[in-house]
Amino acid sequence: MRLFPVFGDQLSHDLASLRQLDPGTGDAVVMMEVMEEATYVPHHPRKIALIFSAMRHFAAELEARGVAVRYVTLDAPDNGGSFFAEVQRAAAELGAEEIVATWPGEYRVLADLRSWEADLGLPVHILEDDRFLCPHADFKRWAEGRKQLRMEFFYRDMRRRTGLLMDGDQPVGEQWNFDADNRRKMPAAETPPAALSFAPDATTQAVLALVQERFAGHFGSLEGFDFPVNRAQALAGLADFIERRLPAFGDFQDAMRRPRGEAGDDSLYHSLLGTSLNLGLLGPMEVCAAAEAAFAAGKAPLNAVEGFIRQIIGWREFVRGIYWLTMPGYADRNTFRADRPLPDFFWTGETDMACVRHAVEQTRDRAYAHHIQRLMVTGNLALIAGLDPIEVNRWYLSVYADAFEWVQLPNTHGMVLHADGGYLGSKPYAASGKYIDRMSDYCKGCRFDVKDSTGPDACPLNALYWHFLMENEDRLAGNPRMGLVYRSLAKFSPERRAELRAKAAATLGVWGIAEDAPSDAGSVPADKQMELSA
Repeated sequence: MRLFPVFGDQLSHDLASLRQLDPGTGDAVVMMEVMEEATYVPHHPRKIALIFSAMRHFAAELEARGVAVRYVTLDAPDNGGSFFAEVQRAAAELGAEEIVATWPGEYRVLADLRSWEADLGLPVHILEDDRFLCPHADFKRWAEGRKQLRMEFFYRDMRRRTGLLMDGDQPVGEQWNFDADNRRKMPAAETPPAALSFAPDATTQAVLALVQERFAGHFGSLEGFDFPVNRAQALAGLADFIERRLPAFGDFQDAMRRPRGEAGDDSLYHSLLGTSLNLGLLGPMEVCAAAEAAFAAGKAPLNAVEGFIRQIIGWREFVRGIYWLTMPGYADRNTFRADRPLPDFFWTGETDMACVRHAVEQTRDRAYAHHIQRLMVTGNLALIAGLDPIEVNRWYLSVYADAFEWVQLPNTHGMVLHADGGYLGSKPYAASGKYIDRMSDYCKGCRFDVKDSTGPDACPLNALYWHFLMENEDRLAGNPRMGLVYRSLAKFSPERRAELRAKAAATLGVWGIAEDAPSDAGSVPADKQMELSA
């Protein structure tokens, strides 16, 4: 008798281990809601509810197919609290002779899984997770000998491997990447359609009640929970995106907008498919094939379809490859020796800075923000303020419903914080308020002046940006992608540099994360001391 553990991000009927399961031999699946997984970081309640509900729906689907499922709910009286405790109990009670599992999504789970054979005294077989398109061995061969890894070259290989948007051995449209066409600011008159919403059924409602009871103290709200929690809903969400939002996705994928009280404010033209993909309710090739079919049928332009497919077979596969190639040491890198604690407003949203306030509030309410909000609002702030990568990574892993470490860590550590020294990305994505103003309407509703760097109402991003560049000039000035900005910095007088440094230090002092803040930080009103204020 073989026991098949299935984790919360493995909810695919074609999972490698499940393809080996034979119900006629007494094989059984074990699925576990355990406190250890729900609390190793303080996950958003919406994320916990999504995973538990999707797990329960998947277990019911397996049982309907005649598969024996041992399902342990979080509130079961004898719940052992960890994967190992529950697998050990299931193996003993069912008389298991072997454990068959699929490669998990996080390194710490893999380390735990690899210890089971010795601890249980049973063979444990760990199969490659072939739901992904680039096996570990293939990525390792591709990366071998390269000092820096670049997604663009990997992406081209993945296009050739999959045949997506290819005309023979050449890319459709005679170019690989249409990113330059995908940076439009959203016009004020543009009204993105609301994404499809899924009302909680009885299973989900029971999970929501459980999560509200057990995790009410975690950051985030359960109100209005509407994530897809099974494959049928995930497929409906995919069809909705392809039909109604993909055509404009390319143009506006980097755009941001203040909430206007409209149903499409949070999603804009984004797919919202990250949770379904990362849980296993959708597969990457079926998602890309649907987008490619829309292009072939003349229903979506090439820049939108290419940009979307690049995120799936390019970036998603690339960051997973880096994660498994470099763990566990990757998380310990800290190129800029950043060590400041996370300001309180990352959890409260209580700040006068409109872009940060909206990103945090949306994250709190939806467990979602799109990639530019994550990279260029909260992420950029974390980078230029010198926040501790350990704390920043913990925040991103906690607050987003689609965050599993294999995808979250390289994105945050490498792309957002450049803490890996450029292994993943060619430059740090540091920006002043000018970028926010160019790609959004946040600045129009903000009390800070985006055009000012050092005055009493100056946008805090501006001085922090120049301070970051000055602090890391020795390391970054030679970067060919940063030559222009460092040529501009070279024109600053010593007095201007000192003024910017003082303003940055004062801002950090107001946030309570810098011990050496100059005395003028005390001029800020007391009721603003913990806000993102000048």
